Amino acid sequence: MKYIYLLLLINLGLIFSCSSNNQIAKYGHGNVTVFIEQGKAWKHNFPLFWGMINKKNSPQIAIWIEDTCGNYIATIYATQRIATQSWIMSKGNRRKEALPHWCYSRGVRYEDGLYSPTKDKPLPDALTGATPQGSFSVNFSPKMPLEKFVVKIEVNHSTDFNDSYPKLAKKGDSNYSGGEEGSGQPALVYAALINTASRQEMFEAKLIGHSSPDGSSGNVYSDMSGITSAFDIIDRITICVQK
Repeated sequence: MKYIYLLLLINLGLIFSCSSNNQIAKYGHGNVTVFIEQGKAWKHNFPLFWGMINKKNSPQIAIWIEDTCGNYIATIYATQRIATQSWIMSKGNRRKEALPHWCYSRGVRYEDGLYSPTKDKPLPDALTGATPQGSFSVNFSPKMPLEKFVVKIEVNHSTDFNDSYPKLAKKGDSNYSGGEEGSGQPALVYAALINTASRQEMFEAKLIGHSSPDGSSGNVYSDMSGITSAFDIIDRITICVQK
């Protein structure tokens, strides 16, 4: 089994070595590894100083596990900005539309009524990391014995506007996504059912829908008709279990 797992890691390493970023960031320890392979839209222009400067931004990402009934168990990893509220040029905007499915899944409501971590009460350092500049991996081991569990990944860019989710959409509209410095296209959610009792050691996460555009709920919506470039943020997500 260990030999097969090693071959899986080698194959994934070869795939990642072909990406534009050869330094693969790695986080955490454990017998379960989540590999996230960057897509062609991993980097996105974030306008600064009224659009005079464009900063190349990587996406915001959260990875967590749930039981097979959809109950939240634990966060595995979250990028630093969403985990600590260290947004660029946010002017106090808490960006509730950034990763709402993860935020609501955690079920932690803060003093302002929102579900995303605050500067005063950020996620623990052990669960956060600088936003990866390209493909990366996260290792973990469930703290409780779980034969089956679900790994979920939510990903989003800021100001990723398109015709369906425009910058000038008005608050209250179905396609409103936080205003001029909001998300634009909503966060995408991927999931994989992991069965540690099976002989299978590699599982691929599939796209299951998008989150609430304005972050007003933790729902996931299967209608993807308004999504364009956000499909290309991530190329593939693979979860490997070392037996």
